[in-house]
Amino acid sequence: MRRTLDSMVAQRVQPALWLIVDDGSTDETPAILAEYAAAHDWIKIAPKPDRGHRAVGPGVIEAFYFGLDQVDLKDFAFVCKLDLDLDLPPGYFETLIARMQENPRIGTCSGKPYARNSNGELVAETAGDEMSVGMTKFFSVTCFEDIGGFVHEVMWDGIDCHTARMKGWTPKSWDEEGLRFEHLRPMGSSQQSIYTGRRRHGFGQHYMGSDPLYFVATAINKMRHPPIVLGGLAMLQGYFGAMLRGNRQYDDPELRAFIRNYQWRALRMGKKKAVAQIEAERAAVFASK
Repeated sequence: MRRTLDSMVAQRVQPALWLIVDDGSTDETPAILAEYAAAHDWIKIAPKPDRGHRAVGPGVIEAFYFGLDQVDLKDFAFVCKLDLDLDLPPGYFETLIARMQENPRIGTCSGKPYARNSNGELVAETAGDEMSVGMTKFFSVTCFEDIGGFVHEVMWDGIDCHTARMKGWTPKSWDEEGLRFEHLRPMGSSQQSIYTGRRRHGFGQHYMGSDPLYFVATAINKMRHPPIVLGGLAMLQGYFGAMLRGNRQYDDPELRAFIRNYQWRALRMGKKKAVAQIEAERAAVFASK
């Protein structure tokens, strides 16, 4: 947490307001947050009652909106949902803001997460260039409001980017010096195990409406990364388990059809070409705003 706080204090462009939601910490977190808030007037703390358990996905967004409900978005040009387990380079937000100003169609963007392996080496986490990553969801307020904000479900950080692209925006992330940051807790892990995280991802992909064939291809590709084979199998278990149980899906048939159309194109021509084709087609939607 201190590494995240220190990296934000060191930003060349600091937030006008950083509202940190403490949703029931029982360790030294409140004292550490109070220390930083006392030293920096743009850091505010929003204590939230403890829900009594960890709720990955919906719980994260519940905490985010607990904070967002205490501010008026009309006072700001940008909004970011930021996790407290990141070490960001000092020009991180300066660069993102500059790129969004250069290309107003970029409604949400991020850098790329890296995590340390068992040997202490920084290794890139999987994150497609066509999405902004969940731990630093940086949005223009205009785009955020256009997509209706985040859904209170486990796949909120995929649904937001697909909705933005459907509405003509361009979600982006860049893997380059100055935008690479260290994720201090591995992506897709869980309070139980990394396999729980992988199953949760599969469950979320089913909820979002991902095509079965596309998701099988995704899971097979994931088997190349640790935990080898088993991580991908856990993803398939989560997805097809949700399908067999008849679990509900996101209640937006238009978006689910849009996602599957993109995924079929990606299988045929690759993600990069599919995204470029769709964004060219949706340019008129953005121009009409």
